[in-house]
Amino acid sequence: MTDWIGILKEQTANGDQMGREVPKMLANPDIDEAQVKTLFSALEQQADFAEKLRLALEKFGHDFPVIKAAERLEERYADLAASAAEKLKAMRK
Repeated sequence: MTDWIGILKEQTANGDQMGREVPKMLANPDIDEAQVKTLFSALEQQADFAEKLRLALEKFGHDFPVIKAAERLEERYADLAASAAEKLKAMRK
């Protein structure tokens, strides 16, 4: 049986770390367009995974606070991906 709560905890810890690291990476003046593209793609994949995780938690009837935590994780990755997209847009001007 899959430990959905364990996966959520692990992903939340990863999301917290990415929330600290991504802004630093995007602020680095030496970052290039290819790196930002790669970062954006990875963040989009994480957002997709977080969405699937939330859907699985809902399907298996987990409590509202657990679902809410998964939604916050999904939002965090979407926000980080959006910040990478903005950086990419700014680099292309």
